[in-house]
Order: sequence, then structure tokens, then C-alpha cells
Amino acid sequence: MFEKETTFDKTDFALMAQGCMEDARIHHENFLIKGQKSDLDNAVDYYIDAIKYNPNIAEAYYRLASLLWTKGDINLNSAIEQCKSAINISPSNPNARLYAGYFLEMAQRWDEAENEFKTAIKINPVKAARSRLSLAALYIDKMHNSGINPKDFYHYFYYMLSGSITIPFDYPSVKMLYKNLFKNISVLFYDALGNILERTKNYSMAVKTYDLAANSIGRSEVYYRKIGDINIKEEFIDDARNSYLKALETSPYDKELLLKVATISQVYFPEDISTAIDCYTKLLEIEENNAYIYYELGHLYMKKDDVINSINAFKLALEKDNENPFYHNALAYALVRAEQFEDACEHYRFAIDKNPDSEWTSIVCQSLASVYYNIFDDIDGALEVLKTAVILDENNDEAFVDIGDIYNSVEDTDSAIKSYCEAIKLNSSNFSAYNKCAMALWKKDYIEEAIIAYHKAISINPDYHCAYNNLGVIYLDGICNLKEAKNLFEKAIKLKPDYTMAYFNLGRVFEEQGKKIEAANYFQHAIELNEINPELDIQDIQTRLHNLFEV
Repeated sequence: MFEKETTFDKTDFALMAQGCMEDARIHHENFLIKGQKSDLDNAVDYYIDAIKYNPNIAEAYYRLASLLWTKGDINLNSAIEQCKSAINISPSNPNARLYAGYFLEMAQRWDEAENEFKTAIKINPVKAARSRLSLAALYIDKMHNSGINPKDFYHYFYYMLSGSITIPFDYPSVKMLYKNLFKNISVLFYDALGNILERTKNYSMAVKTYDLAANSIGRSEVYYRKIGDINIKEEFIDDARNSYLKALETSPYDKELLLKVATISQVYFPEDISTAIDCYTKLLEIEENNAYIYYELGHLYMKKDDVINSINAFKLALEKDNENPFYHNALAYALVRAEQFEDACEHYRFAIDKNPDSEWTSIVCQSLASVYYNIFDDIDGALEVLKTAVILDENNDEAFVDIGDIYNSVEDTDSAIKSYCEAIKLNSSNFSAYNKCAMALWKKDYIEEAIIAYHKAISINPDYHCAYNNLGVIYLDGICNLKEAKNLFEKAIKLKPDYTMAYFNLGRVFEEQGKKIEAANYFQHAIELNEINPELDIQDIQTRLHNLFEV
């Protein structure tokens, strides 16, 4: 026997669509009351099935749009398009107009939103409490963004009053008010108990109370936010972030929550860059003209070594706020990473000209000087900018170190020593300045002074491998104390096992002692390390290695 093919007519599909809509409404309503994610997911699935069975159900489109946006699965533009599909199917459906106006208002498309709300009111003036109140809220938003004007204030007052009067005739509003009554009693109980526990600093019980509330009456975004705030007070950062993330599952576009998660991720979880990027990206859907969000995204992309996206983000920040020197400085740094040095210098100079803070601007001067010196070999330009840095911040010891480095590179050793000494006067803990000053003193044959400076650098930072190596060179080449030189090179290697130069210098010690095998081993090791971390002329090492066994 053959199995008969099952066929469905239009009536069957209509009935199935109707059943899906009824199930969707139940889960949607439960979600609005309790805020449970399972109800949200089920409602979405049933609305989608209803559209599959009958694509001409306007209600399914705008309700589905609201839920998908709540989940974070679509952006505002997509939600608006969904609502417009509902309007095309049923132009006289006031709810389709209401939902469209709601999303248009969030997109700050004020005029379009106002038109949709007014159309919804015109379709059914008596049962339009929600549309009237939404329109009142729109005028508040407009005045908040554009300033108060008498006309908008009058409209706000009129629609707020008329909306309040017509609530009894708007059955969906009355129904939701009735269903929320019992929920609100529970909310008051949990909130009061939680507040008492927090005031008495019984935080563990407060957390348990709020967790129970989140799971029993919904509003999880509110209670998980409270739990997160308590965990922040108690410095349980992992738990705090997890609580805020749970709250975001229900309210994925809550600005305060998104900022909290992004900030915590940046400060305490720097390796988790993706979470912070996701939060700022969602914030841009809410506030697409917020320059600060683009600025933060630029830094996050830079941490990921995504230089192109970093540059684009900083440029977008400047499109919104072109006079901000911090944004110019950030873009300049990103452009340096992309080797676009001319453009970088232009943005550094803009930031310096603005000079929002002398100490900060002094550091920017150092960055610009580094490009002048290292990229363009413009010694005079670099020195001029660095001198500006020390004028802006006379306590900037690192700027004096940079000046000393430039003088040292052009063999003006006296000026270099003077600059390093200025840095040391400003910051007696600057071990790098002591080390560099010692190198310059060694060049001038001030051996005792150089030894003192190296010992000072080591006393400040006992793990400073470079100072051990450099001091070892003086003991080896300056006063021929091979034993002390050997000890210093070995300490440098212990601190930095891949220190090519220290291996080479230790080989020289053994060479001086006539221990050819040991010397050869260290020279060979230096050759191998130099291939990975070049520090020396390979020909010099090979020549010494060959000379060890020359007859």
C-alpha cells in the first residue's frame, strides 16, 4: 500500500497561524511580566511560525520586531522595517503605527515617529492611551535633546493629560495594569527586604534575596544589576561582571549596563577585548553620534592589533568632535603604528596646539619628537619639540632622558650627561637615567663616576639586567677585574636568559682568562641568540670565535 500524501488548504494554514499567534501572545505576555528569557525565546519562535503559515498577519511582524530587538538580534533600522511591513499589510492597525513610532523615536527620527503616533491616535482616538502617552514621551525626548520650547511643552502636556484620561478605555493597558498589580506587590516586598539587608551590610543575604526575586517574579535586569552593584562594593569583580551580563540577557541595550560591563572588562579583564567591543558596538546603535564610544573602540581595536579598525574608529570620533585633542593624539598613535608618519605628525601637532593639560601635552611632545628623530632623522626638530615638553612640564624627567639620548647619538656627550643629570634631579628613582648617564660618563673616561651611577641604577632596580651587563664591561675593559666582570655578566644572564650581549661579554672574560673552550661556547651561544634577537655585529663574534683557535 502507498502512503497518501498529506495536503493542507488555506484554512488549515490559517488555523495553524492562529494557534501560533495565541501561543506567542501568552509567552510574550509572560515575558513582559516576569522577564524570563525562555518566554522571550518561545514567543519569538511562535511569531516566526505564524508568519510562515500566514505572511499577512500584521501583528506578528511588529511584535516580533520588538522581541528580536530586545534580544539584540536586530538593530533599530531592521526593527523599523519590520514595523513598516506590518503597516503595509494593515495600514489601519494602530498598534503597528505605535510600534513603528516607538522605534523611530529611539532612532531619533522625531518627525517620522510623531507622524506614526498621531496616525495611531487618529485611527482609534478613544482607545489610544498608549499612543498618546508615547507621543508625550517623544516631546520630552525632543526637548531634552533640542531644548524646551512652548509648542512642544504644550503638546507634551496635552497628550500626557489625554492619555491619562483615556487609559480606562484602552483594554490592553487596563489588562496589563491588572496583571502587574500582584507583581508590583511582590516587587515592593523584595525591594524593601533587599534594601534593609543592604543597609545592615548583610550583603550575602541581600544577594540571595535579589536572586530569588529575579527567578520568581522576573525583572532580572533590575535584580541582577543590584547583585552586580553589591559585588562591586565587596570587590567580587568576577561575580559582578557575571551578574551584569545576566542582566544584559534581558536588556541587551541598557546603556548603564553596557557601560558597566565595558568598563569592568577593560579594567579587570584586559584579555577579554571582545566583550568590551560588543558592549560599545551596541551602545553605538543607541547613540550613533557619541564620539567617546568610537574613541574607546579605537583603543580596544589597537589592543587587538587591528590597526585599520582602530584608525577608522578614531576618525569617526573626530568626525563627531574634531576639536578634541585626545582624539587627535590617539589617531596619531594609530597612524604611527600603520607607518603613516606624515599624517601622524599633523595630528600630534594639533593636539599640542590645543594643550588641554600641560603634563599631558608634554608627553605628546615626546611622541612627536620620537617620530621626528627615529623616522625623519630630524634631530633639530626633535630637540625643539622636547624642549617644549620640558617647558610645559618642568618635572618631566623622561623628556630630559630623551634629550640626553639625542645628544648622545650625535656625540655631544657633555650635553647628554647634563640632560641625564637633570632627569635624575627631578626623579632620583629613574634607574634608566642613571644607567644612561653612566654610559655617557664611561665615554668620557669618568670610570669611578660611571661605576657609582651603575651601582645606583642597580640599587633602585635589582632586576635591571642592562645595568649589570654595562657595569661588567667597565670591570672587564676599564679596570681589568675579570672576577667581578664575570659575576656581573652571569647575573645579567640569570635575569635575561636570552641576553645576547651578556653571553658575548662573558665569552670575552673567558677569552681573557685563556679558557678557549668556555669562551667558544659562549660566543657560539651569542651567535645563536643573535639570529633571534640581533644585538651585535655577527661578524665580530665570528672573528673572535675563529681567532680563539688560530695557530
